Amino acid sequence: MFPIVQAQFLAPDVKRFVIEAPRIAKAYRAGQFVILRVYDKGERVPLTISEADAAAGTIAIIVQGVGKTTKLLNTLEAGQSILDVVGPLGRPSEIKSYGTVVVIGGGVGTAIAYPTAVAMKKAGNRVVTILGARTKGLLILEEQLRSTSDELFVMTDDGSYGEKGLVTRKLAELVDGGAAIGLVLAIGPIPMMRAVAEATRPRTIHTMVSLNPIMVDGTGMCGGCRVMAGGKSQFACVDGPEFDAHEVDFGLLMQRNAMYREREKQELAEFEAQQQHATMCAEIGGACKVENQQR
Repeated sequence: MFPIVQAQFLAPDVKRFVIEAPRIAKAYRAGQFVILRVYDKGERVPLTISEADAAAGTIAIIVQGVGKTTKLLNTLEAGQSILDVVGPLGRPSEIKSYGTVVVIGGGVGTAIAYPTAVAMKKAGNRVVTILGARTKGLLILEEQLRSTSDELFVMTDDGSYGEKGLVTRKLAELVDGGAAIGLVLAIGPIPMMRAVAEATRPRTIHTMVSLNPIMVDGTGMCGGCRVMAGGKSQFACVDGPEFDAHEVDFGLLMQRNAMYREREKQELAEFEAQQQHATMCAEIGGACKVENQQR
């Protein structure tokens, strides 16, 4: 069991957890992730480590509640525990001197971009950060990234904060303005990462993306996280999660991620119905029997 030290919502359905995991915290490097299970028969979910404190023996993860397991995880609070946390997994980000590094975080992908931005700054790079979200209320880690960035730009789809537009618009402005960019790192929804790859391809700007395919064991044995990159089959859990954006087959990645979408919707609907039933029972004093949600 892995005790939860802190738990707080950063935005609607987006929650930050600090978890006791001393061995993982000691071995962690920027770009790596963990796989966790909330309960014994639950699914295994990969989540990137957003921070690690080796001295305190803790790691932090940021969870967006989009499916049954992530929503269940987000019901947990400090003082409770997570059954399994395995890691650190994956290859760390390649941290070296690139000159100017543009870090792009879309939505909860910002949590993945943050530790790499910090590491790039410590390596002596000039860090320019572009944050994107649908609306102001969904932005996360803005102040943390501002403190480690030489420049920071915020883009919102609805114009409720920062500038209105997509992150690729700001990236195009930087590129067209003649900025000497050594590396672009983009992390977020697949369509956003693909758009970034196409924006930098004509200028042959080195661009990396962190991929989020379906993943089960995290060791390359199950094959669930297979991606096509550089014309060959690779596994995000052991060959990534970061890949050269200009080599990734994003169309195939989107198809594979959609394979279990209907089953995921069904599981989520059942979970939410159970939650509503439990709430109703609590409101009437627990007079009805609640089916165990962890089945």
